[in-house]
Amino acid sequence: MVVVSSFSLLYWWSSGWIVLAPLTRQRSYGTIPQPHAILYYSQRTTNGGLLISEATGVSDTAQGYKDTPGIWTKEQVEAWKPIVDAVHAKGGIFFCQIWHVGRVSNEEFQPNGQAPISCTDKPVSPQVRANGIDVVQFAMPRRLRTDEIPSIVNDFRLAARNAVEAECWFCNSAPVGAILSGFDGVEIHGAHGYLIDQFLKDQVNDRTDQYGGSLENRCRFALEIVEAIVNEIGADKVGIRLSSFANYMEAGDSNPEALGLYIAKSLNKYGILYCHMVEPRMIKVGEKKECPHTLLPMRKAFSGAFIAAGGYDRDEGNKAIAEGYADLIAYGRIFLANPDLPRRFELNAPLNKYNRETFYISDPVVGYTDYPFLETAT
Repeated sequence: MVVVSSFSLLYWWSSGWIVLAPLTRQRSYGTIPQPHAILYYSQRTTNGGLLISEATGVSDTAQGYKDTPGIWTKEQVEAWKPIVDAVHAKGGIFFCQIWHVGRVSNEEFQPNGQAPISCTDKPVSPQVRANGIDVVQFAMPRRLRTDEIPSIVNDFRLAARNAVEAECWFCNSAPVGAILSGFDGVEIHGAHGYLIDQFLKDQVNDRTDQYGGSLENRCRFALEIVEAIVNEIGADKVGIRLSSFANYMEAGDSNPEALGLYIAKSLNKYGILYCHMVEPRMIKVGEKKECPHTLLPMRKAFSGAFIAAGGYDRDEGNKAIAEGYADLIAYGRIFLANPDLPRRFELNAPLNKYNRETFYISDPVVGYTDYPFLETAT
């Protein structure tokens, strides 16, 4: 067993090397996490297993999807607590993924109907939704001024503090000795075309100040966020997710391997707990393609725990761990459909099939907590 801080990401139990990947579920009505999430996350918890929450907004400008949760208000923080408690009650380790969507938004999600913010003023082209039918439109973003960027970094810092706060900093009426838990840490969402990724990628970032141009400049925003959060909550509670090879939401890069390697090396300065990278074969979210690239150079460059994600099955995950390609493997869609995935992998049992049509509906049960466990599967 490899011990990292007060708990271990490399704690091999029945959950083995299996991580619940962050999965947008759009069931947090009005940005408030709901009681039905208690069952959803606890269903997928095993003793010593790592769960990463769905992407959670850091501010009122961070939103771009209906009913995704936030963690910038007292009400949101309070709503997360029983969910976190349920995971901890079963011995799970729970990290909150914090994000800002940047230009992947429009005025209906923004305060006072303002334009979404980004590193650029280039909009995202209309995109077909996951159902393959509906088309979503994105607004023209507003390019952040250089002097505005520190306030966005601060939003991430405050969100991280809110996530891990062990004491109820706003509940003076809490009973003496009450255990009011927070998340075990945060994962910074630096992937999939959202705000941090927009700064990282040269096909989006067209800035001419210290946040654009060279690799060093394009990575500056991400690393300033990492540094601010490390200083706030400690490096042992911080992870980051990156997708340098992906081209999601028109956020591609001309040299993704150089980008991935540079930021992996740069993260070592801060001593964060883990780096979570998406496989090069996942050029688009949910689409697995043949690809000559590999995460191995980034894995070797990064000194902390390394999580790989992207279309893995049981055998591929076993192979990746056995060969030292990664320390942990994150599973998304099949973990969504198989709340007892670690047990099924242990027994090499059949898996439930996921239903894409219910991924993002608002129902608190259907496609959310109604997937059967092994003993009840027919």
